[in-house]
Amino acid sequence: MLAVVRLVLLGLFVVLVGITGCIFCLIRPFHRNNAYLWARIFGSVTRLLGLKLRVKMHPDIPAGGPYVYICNHQNSWEIFTLAATLPPNTVTLGKKSLKWIPFFGWLYWLAGNILIDRNNKGKAHGTIAQAAAAIKKRDISVWMFPEGTRSGGRGLLPFKNGAFHTAYQAGVDIVPVCVSSLHDKIKLNRWDNGELLIEFMQPVHIANYRKETLRDLSKHCRDLMQNKITELDEAVAKRKPHDQ
Repeated sequence: MLAVVRLVLLGLFVVLVGITGCIFCLIRPFHRNNAYLWARIFGSVTRLLGLKLRVKMHPDIPAGGPYVYICNHQNSWEIFTLAATLPPNTVTLGKKSLKWIPFFGWLYWLAGNILIDRNNKGKAHGTIAQAAAAIKKRDISVWMFPEGTRSGGRGLLPFKNGAFHTAYQAGVDIVPVCVSSLHDKIKLNRWDNGELLIEFMQPVHIANYRKETLRDLSKHCRDLMQNKITELDEAVAKRKPHDQ
């Protein structure tokens, strides 16, 4: 019964917020802070899901920027969980097909997020250039998933190089964002779904790398994130378990 109630409320929320957000964004389309504003509204749903977010941000981050944020990509619940942590003046990269999804997809597009064609590998360099140009022209940060797809409980997948080339072309530092395991974390029939730990790590300076060493940068960031995710999962496991 609890699951049914939650699903109904989630559906109503997405439709109502989607319509309201579209109207708002039509007044100021593609504004640099639209994504932040509506992501935070979507993030409020974590309470309905019975999930507590614990977010830690490195003190160097607010003093710098813009950045390329790189985050582990797990499942579809991230439209609520990660949305709650999106920093100001930040947009995300999403599939071009999202634009055709009623309400949510329309809002996602009008909010100024960058839409890419993942089915056309020949456009990969254009996507990197598009994201780098957006960072420079709009003075925004970009949130990317270097794995390129959801892991679905398989752990941290190999990284693609697009995020690192984007940071290099834009001349901005990279901030690894690590999220504890979300796989099978949310049970709609369970009142308390425990805690999700999210940590924004110390910026990795792009100036320390050349174009020829971006693979080293990718490996370095992946190693940092793998170690941190393991640490976060261990911290969650040590906390008082929620009701099963």
